[in-house]
Amino acid sequence: MTSRRQFLQQSLAVAAPLVVSPAVLGADSPGNRINVAFIGTGNQGMGLLKRFLARDLGNVLAVCDVNEGSFGYKEPDHFYGRLPAKKMVDAATEKKAKGGRSTNCDAYADFREVLDRDDIDAVVVVVPDHWHRIITVMALEAGKDVYCEKPLTFSVADGRQMIDAVRKNNRILQTGSHERSNPVSRFVCEAAKAGKIGRIKRVITKVGFNNKISPPPGWKPMPVPSTFDYRSWLGPAPDAPYHQDRCLYRFRFHYDYSGGQITNFGAHCNDMAHWGMGLDTGGPTEIECQNASFLPTGSLFNTATQTRFRCLYPNGVELVCESGSEQVQTRFEGTDGWLQTGYDGTSASDPELIAVCPQKPKGIDDPHSSHLANFIDCVKSRDEPRAPVETGHSSAVLCHIANAMIRLFPETGPHRVAKWDADNERFVDDDAANKMLVREQRDPWS
Repeated sequence: MTSRRQFLQQSLAVAAPLVVSPAVLGADSPGNRINVAFIGTGNQGMGLLKRFLARDLGNVLAVCDVNEGSFGYKEPDHFYGRLPAKKMVDAATEKKAKGGRSTNCDAYADFREVLDRDDIDAVVVVVPDHWHRIITVMALEAGKDVYCEKPLTFSVADGRQMIDAVRKNNRILQTGSHERSNPVSRFVCEAAKAGKIGRIKRVITKVGFNNKISPPPGWKPMPVPSTFDYRSWLGPAPDAPYHQDRCLYRFRFHYDYSGGQITNFGAHCNDMAHWGMGLDTGGPTEIECQNASFLPTGSLFNTATQTRFRCLYPNGVELVCESGSEQVQTRFEGTDGWLQTGYDGTSASDPELIAVCPQKPKGIDDPHSSHLANFIDCVKSRDEPRAPVETGHSSAVLCHIANAMIRLFPETGPHRVAKWDADNERFVDDDAANKMLVREQRDPWS
């Protein structure tokens, strides 16, 4: 066994890419292949499915989505849904069948039919946030291992239920925090954690501005497409009239389904902040929202468009998360220098600090693909994945309590400092904020 210190020294000195070879995963051994289903085949789901097939990580026996197929996901020309996903899998299977291997992929509208199948070992859950807990816990109870996209949870309360379900059923859960499989992010975060910039004093994270435009006040409901089961899409969320910009990629800009860019991009940059601080589990002792801007009342989107919040941790480290032009960025400031990484690149106070920093892999070895490969590897070995349930929960909690402060900001304004009890996952003597730790969900999904 390699010790923690030896691992850090090796990773910092050699910076070997985090790639699991097909031979290790047993891709050439038909008896050692994992049968997988993809639940949610929209923008992110189709991207992960494409990578899964390119790496030939297992057999995709089923795809599931409430949308049969339509244009208009992240971009107008994106045509996704369960039938496009099935077509993609069938094409890949036909290509592989020339080598003597063939599987059949079924398409479902109801995820429960997928979970009822005994021949499926694992599911990849890529649905709107308000569905994460429900589908994940039901999958775990059905004996499936789960890859669940970030943010892992829709609320603080959701996370504890998911942790309990993972441990009770002895299942593998990988949070889709793919920066954990990015060798560049690993290099920077492990360097910060190992004290390469001295004692960390401050961490600054950036989340991108909203990247879609909301229908303005006065928007009108639209007819539901015949190929889209809107009632099932809403599921546990409050009843609401259909509009195309409420669903698909744009769900993240409405608090009934997600948490804006704080839980979107923030789930990455703040996860890396915790990683570099050595706090894969745990949280701050206090938090305050210093700025929050919102669209006019009556707009379809209602998540904050620009934010800044500040946290203080038990070791005295200050974390500041703010909106910026960078979609994802994390900067560690220490007593002996600073390190910074994100979608716009990596830099440091001293070039020697990143002299041996690896390049971000591309193609079938990109972080998304390596993260999926790590999940499949752990399904076989039963080892903990790179982003286990407790880590995903901890990072999501930071985003959720930040959103609680952000949503209260119009009423309370700045300088309202809330005390946070990380052990009990409660605000201290703050009833208004504590009400936001649990999200009401409609029957029968409550």
